[in-house]
Amino acid sequence: MGLACKKPVLDSKMRALCVRPYPGHPKGCPNFEKKEGCPGRVPLAAEVFDLSKPTYFIYSCFDLGSHVKKMKKKHPDWSHRQLVCCLYWQGTARKKLNKKIATFLSWHKGMIVNTCPEALGINVTETMRQCGVELQWPPETVVTHVAMAGWPK
Repeated sequence: MGLACKKPVLDSKMRALCVRPYPGHPKGCPNFEKKEGCPGRVPLAAEVFDLSKPTYFIYSCFDLGSHVKKMKKKHPDWSHRQLVCCLYWQGTARKKLNKKIATFLSWHKGMIVNTCPEALGINVTETMRQCGVELQWPPETVVTHVAMAGWPK
């Protein structure tokens, strides 16, 4: 459910991932600096968490490969981009992560959780690698959603 790591890999440049162009969004995510929890609206991890204490990374995996196969059967004329579109699976994946977070918090009273560690300036890929979990980037068969838990500052 959660992995204890001595220290998350801090890298404030991770916040810039949100402004990288992607199809239909030449300036990056339209939520950047607007949505609560996004870079520009949320401080760096060291301002939120007491990083001298243990931090945990709660994660859940979504089987994107099976989802794509199921959608391909249902919609044989769809493009690959349509088949992997997060609109059709992200809600399910987030629900699974939120359930794990609720369980974690029931056992770790007083801790706080952030579901977008990149916005806090955490290099999630490298942090998870140091915890023994390899993330696919970009995801092809498995999508891993990661949340950071720790003691408030």
